[in-house]
Amino acid sequence: MTIDPDAILDGLDPEQRAVATALSGPVVVVAGAGTGKTRAMTHRLAYGAAVGAFDPRQVLALTFTTRAAGELRERLRGLGVPAVQARTFHSAALRQAQYFWPRAYGNELPPVADHRLGLVADALRREGLPTETALLRDMAGEISWAKVSNVSPADYPAIADRRHREVAGRTADEVGRVMAHYEAVKAARGVIDFEDILLCAAGLLAEHPDVAGEVRRQYRHFVVDEYQDVSPLQQALLDLWRGDSDDVCVVGDPAQTIHSFAGAQAGFLTGFTRRHPAAVRIELVRDYRSTPEVVALANAVMAGRPEAVELRAQRPSGPAPTVVGADSEPAEAAAVAEWLTGLHAAGTPWDEMAVLYRIHAQSPAYEAALADAGVPFTTRGSEGFFERAEVRAALRALAGAAKAATPGPAAALRGAVSGLGWTHEPPAGQGSVRERWESWAALVGLADDFERDHPDADAAALLAELERRAAAQHAPVGQGVVLSSLHAAKGLEWDAVAVVGVHEGGLPFTLASTPEEVEEERRLFYVGVTRAREHLRVSWSTSRNGGGPRRGASRFLDGLATSQAPRRPLPPRAARPGRSSALSAVCRVCGRGLTSGAERKLMRHLGCEAELDEALWEALRAWRGEVAARSGLPAFVVLTDATLLAVAERRPGSRAELAAIAGIGARKLASYGDDVLAVLASHPAPDAP
Repeated sequence: MTIDPDAILDGLDPEQRAVATALSGPVVVVAGAGTGKTRAMTHRLAYGAAVGAFDPRQVLALTFTTRAAGELRERLRGLGVPAVQARTFHSAALRQAQYFWPRAYGNELPPVADHRLGLVADALRREGLPTETALLRDMAGEISWAKVSNVSPADYPAIADRRHREVAGRTADEVGRVMAHYEAVKAARGVIDFEDILLCAAGLLAEHPDVAGEVRRQYRHFVVDEYQDVSPLQQALLDLWRGDSDDVCVVGDPAQTIHSFAGAQAGFLTGFTRRHPAAVRIELVRDYRSTPEVVALANAVMAGRPEAVELRAQRPSGPAPTVVGADSEPAEAAAVAEWLTGLHAAGTPWDEMAVLYRIHAQSPAYEAALADAGVPFTTRGSEGFFERAEVRAALRALAGAAKAATPGPAAALRGAVSGLGWTHEPPAGQGSVRERWESWAALVGLADDFERDHPDADAAALLAELERRAAAQHAPVGQGVVLSSLHAAKGLEWDAVAVVGVHEGGLPFTLASTPEEVEEERRLFYVGVTRAREHLRVSWSTSRNGGGPRRGASRFLDGLATSQAPRRPLPPRAARPGRSSALSAVCRVCGRGLTSGAERKLMRHLGCEAELDEALWEALRAWRGEVAARSGLPAFVVLTDATLLAVAERRPGSRAELAAIAGIGARKLASYGDDVLAVLASHPAPDAP
């Protein structure tokens, strides 16, 4: 098929056209939010192929998620260049390692471990440490950070002390020893982990010139998306892939660097021209996503920051953003619910609206307010508040306390969570240990509010109230407003966005003590603001419940027009060093944190690649559809998509293995277990005998 080069350039703005026609030597593209970076990247590849600047079969386009890689492939097919290889770093590295390992070492590449937490648990036992879930997850996250940052177990203590890294209160020496045990456990089991995929590929290229030469003959031209998120390990592998070639184009936005805790280093993007003095640098500044009013606020948030481009809005004018305070968190949440209800009445669909917060423990106030207002909602990046394991455990403990004489509901709740490990003072650092504490602290706050409003109530009444809330908010109805952490919202956009909790101690978060950490919090706020296409509401509250210590609007709102609640200065607080890099569960593919219920069912991120038999997936969906139609139930009530996908990927061979999948309890196992196993048996794995 002949591609008209001029037709490829049609419709590109001047900056996008500059990217598309910069076909030789190193190129760095700084692409602001909503400026069409994917369009520029794909048109550059198509134009280069059309004019003969490179062979598309020799192009490797690298991304960080399978969703982004799939989007690149789809657009490239539409532009007539399907031969370009668009893959994640790990996918490209795994293919190469599996292909070359037998030649280089005489045996197959060791398999990638399916259950990383089991390896970490063994390492913790060897060190004599507990294997509670929160510590497991935090330790797994720190191991991942160390490996992508090229930090060895022996070097970890010194580097962790220098960078103020903490893991659930454990010493840096303990963490370093656990890391060494972890490597020994892997070796004993004959497996590798997700980061080892990159390390194995890098080792092959560094130690075997013949392998490096073959790879470099195959791939002559490289494109890297979201380059601000590259880790030292990924950069090292990219350098090994390139060899002495400068035929590389990197695209990213340093103003959206929000994953430093996981090993991302924006310095590779911001320092690109220093490492490549001959590089062409192009900025994409025309924002096609947001109205001029939203863009103006985003620019104000990042004003004076050298890493940020000044966006230029291309959409028609829209409503001015609302930046407003409230007297309490419940009042703030109720006002957000009222705002969303008004937008829906004016025609904005529920699923085109989002509420974004800094940490998941902020969600219960919004779940309650939306449920009370009859607004359907879904959660992203976490379960609903009352679905979290630590909250369910606290309610069970409270039920036990309610049977005994107690001094009052708030005291009963405090006693219940204290028995689970809650303390009045929060743990140092972030990670799932801190997140668990925040959930319990939120429950304590709810108990205090309940006792204040119901002075004669007992623990049983509090339990009934919390169970009522859980029942009302347990399952979203239909397509609803998205509740999400700011981190989980990156890469998404909605017509209307409420960024909430923008007060000192909330955003920036209380643990952000160094200037670098505060600047990352500012970038996180910027990411939240730039998710909005048309309607934007930024809010904070001057107290948690209308009384007690007062707090001020975030420093990030300085210079912005605000209304309602006055700005109150906070008393000085002591700097708190460091933070953990872990999230609240671990992906079986990439080893990074998981937080949503759907991801935990799959044991992987929704964007991480996993083997899937499409015929089996369709057969399972067809079976579910038949059961739903026969029973008069919605399909998701039979089995959710996440549960069904976990079944398709993990292929359980018995009722016991099926029951181990989250979402298949005793009742569903009894109702559907034999049918699901029959569908699986009728679609054996492709490599089955």
